[in-house]
Amino acid sequence: MHPYALSETSLSLLQGSPVVERSGHLCGSLSDVAVGTGTDAGKVTGLVLKTKQGRRLVDVQHVQTNAVGSLVLMDGAPLQPLETLENHLLLREDIVDQQIIDVHGRKVVRVNDVDLSWRQTEGADPGLIVTQVEVGLRGALRRLFKGTMPARQLDHFSRRFAARVIPWEFVDFIEVDPARRVKLKIEHQRLASLHPSDIADILEELAPAEREAVFGSLDEETAAEALEEVTPKLQQSLTESLDSSRVADIVEEMDPGAAADFLAELPEDRSEAILQQMEPEERQEVEDLLEFRENSAAGRMTTDYIHLPHQCVMADAIRALQSFDGAPETITDIYLVDDHEVLKGAVALSRLLLVTPDTPLASIQEVPLIFCHSDDHEDTVAELFDKYNLRALPVVDDQQVLVGVVQADHVIGFLLKRQ
Repeated sequence: MHPYALSETSLSLLQGSPVVERSGHLCGSLSDVAVGTGTDAGKVTGLVLKTKQGRRLVDVQHVQTNAVGSLVLMDGAPLQPLETLENHLLLREDIVDQQIIDVHGRKVVRVNDVDLSWRQTEGADPGLIVTQVEVGLRGALRRLFKGTMPARQLDHFSRRFAARVIPWEFVDFIEVDPARRVKLKIEHQRLASLHPSDIADILEELAPAEREAVFGSLDEETAAEALEEVTPKLQQSLTESLDSSRVADIVEEMDPGAAADFLAELPEDRSEAILQQMEPEERQEVEDLLEFRENSAAGRMTTDYIHLPHQCVMADAIRALQSFDGAPETITDIYLVDDHEVLKGAVALSRLLLVTPDTPLASIQEVPLIFCHSDDHEDTVAELFDKYNLRALPVVDDQQVLVGVVQADHVIGFLLKRQ
């Protein structure tokens, strides 16, 4: 192969390749490939060579390929001890045979091989980049039959089988050691971009140590959303190794109703320790919800909702939506109350699109107004959702004061738990 060509290869095909000097003197063989992380993600920074003096590291910029498939060291290329390698992944040691997160496919997979592209162009520095990981039969066969036939023949043979690959940009790594995770700049930003339900499914697929490592590295908002999607048993497992302060930060980002449900499942001393670490306003909100029976309407409701005086106009509703600091996707209705917080009406967000800014909200409220009482059983709540095809259901106390809202996903959640 000409030294200034484009070559697609793989780690298994490269492994064991002889490394020679320009004179033809054999220096050793390729043992592993070092890859950057963070801003250098996917860029091969060094090759690990097996030599008589032990494993040595050489900058990939000092290596070319020749026509017979050997790796050629440029004149004067320095060989460094492997200890000089910091903050990098080794493809054979850290990736192959390990579980990774396929962000695109939203699942956990095991790596069989890693594909690379050797790019060298006239007048430019040589470079080797990772293009994708192999998770199917093709990559497994390359490794299984390694050494039984020449590399090119093995490559040709393996290509008879369909490839199952994940582009490098969709790969998220799992590192259990927190110190090394920080060094490698593994922040799971790609994972955090997924829907919370997909993150929850991925967490459930992982082994306990890997699960805790991934969850512990998520930001508070993402962790809170994922925690709401998993079972109470898994919630406890995910948070038991975290200190109370860290869990409190996550709980503060949760829906108040979900936060109360989570804390209610914990041992009393653990729950109290977390509550003590929370901000006073959020703590009071959750403590109030903890007083209700879990299978009551109040036990299933959230206190994250928007309510306005019943004399307000559409422009007031828009301002309230813009200043709402909860999850905007949870808001389906705006509730109207009098001076004593008594529920007077509900306005669907869709109706706001059909009126002018000065339109009174009371003139476009839902009729009839459907609500339930805080001590109603959850079965009654489910029946109301089914009968009236509701998006959300306001909850009132004995004085008709609005105290919370049950959302459709809350109902789906407790019904699914019964299956």
